Amino acid sequence: MEINQIVNHALETGYLTPTMEAEVGKLCETSSELSLEEYVALDKLMGALLTGEVLAMPRKQFINVMEELVVSEVISRVAEIETSSSRLLDVGDISAYALNRLPPLYATTEEGANFQREKAKEELKNLIVEQVEQSISLYLDRPEFYPERHAINKSKPSDSVFTQVTQLLQSQASNYETH
Repeated sequence: MEINQIVNHALETGYLTPTMEAEVGKLCETSSELSLEEYVALDKLMGALLTGEVLAMPRKQFINVMEELVVSEVISRVAEIETSSSRLLDVGDISAYALNRLPPLYATTEEGANFQREKAKEELKNLIVEQVEQSISLYLDRPEFYPERHAINKSKPSDSVFTQVTQLLQSQASNYETH
């Protein structure tokens, strides 16, 4: 997509999405010289952003509370299994399988997240536990095809559940700092 197209789309919809913003940035960085039309379009966009005619959407304005509930349940179950056996389990794989079988619980504020969390603990706790148990069972029963192959960005198989959780949190947390 070209700068003019992105700007026109933003003016039509009234929103500049993070994807559109990134695309404009990429086009500006990779272009050796912008045309007069592109400068005019960018000037229109800047004016529309300043007047509020176009709103810049934040990168992430909502959270899925179900993710934290499922990952928490998976971590506790995987830790139990790993301490009593030599099997190593992938927290991300197990969590994704369970999450694909559970309803999302989105919230846009901390109050909303707290409400969703309490609702899930009251109404969905058994379903969450059931799906996590099923996910773990399927994970443990799966045949190991091509054991020498590893998923992209997958750590060595000797990593513990705590290393996996740290990596999962690092990939999900913005502004994550290591100490």
